[in-house]
Amino acid sequence: MLRGAFGRALRKLSCVTKMDNCKACLLYQQCAYPKIFETPVPTNSDLQHFSAIPNPFIVEPPPMGENSLQKGEEFNFGLVLIGQAIPHLPLIIYAWQAALQQGLGKDHAQVALQTVIFEPDQISEQIIYNSQLGELLPQPQFDRPLLKPVERLSLRILTPLRIQQRGQVLSHTMQGRDFLMALVRRYYLLHEFHGENYQTPNFSALAQQAESIQCKTQFHWYEWQRYSSRQKQKMVFGGVLGELELVGDLNDFLPMLVLGQWLHVGNKTTFGMGRYQIDLANV
Repeated sequence: MLRGAFGRALRKLSCVTKMDNCKACLLYQQCAYPKIFETPVPTNSDLQHFSAIPNPFIVEPPPMGENSLQKGEEFNFGLVLIGQAIPHLPLIIYAWQAALQQGLGKDHAQVALQTVIFEPDQISEQIIYNSQLGELLPQPQFDRPLLKPVERLSLRILTPLRIQQRGQVLSHTMQGRDFLMALVRRYYLLHEFHGENYQTPNFSALAQQAESIQCKTQFHWYEWQRYSSRQKQKMVFGGVLGELELVGDLNDFLPMLVLGQWLHVGNKTTFGMGRYQIDLANV
């Protein structure tokens, strides 16, 4: 619901030509809407055969499960912006205002955006936009969190995790290599298409290192349903929730594991899936 409302509002605000087909538009490679919401594959990319590449945003929904809100009640949700999407923050806030005012859900309940809070980590926060002031405050710099070398990490999977192998979503059969290489691929694709100073890593060496990482899981299956306004039908997505423990030489993966708490991992990440948190109490 949130992702769809945001996408419609962002397209309406960004589009100059009002064409139905974005890919047929002369401004397709420059327009803010596809850059953020439907990232086009660069014409000079070796990944031209890909049907899609990761978008530089993630909607992190409220806690899983159905919830009813009465008039006047408040709710919050998270939004992660990555790389080249960050300078578009004023437009993105404006798009959220428009989306919420247009209304959410089947009854188009109108919502007013109150504040935007910058959360660089799990404990600190800073208000950067307040609707009463009507101005965007300077955004603090995001500093990459550091984690001391460890040989054991416990991760809590907060939203359904979908890592597929041969068309099947992995559950109790997931290995350390499956999780780590899914994270590696996502991290470097985001870096290549939305970051700066990209350098191709040694994927073979990382894959070989990931083979030595042991994995213990305590998963349970969880399914959620969404309505696709584009396909005009309900869609059900399943994934695993629970805990995952990685044991071994994790040094090469630590920077990605830390940032993965914001980047998410697996499929359907723009819907908020694949979110995890490192259990720092056991580090």
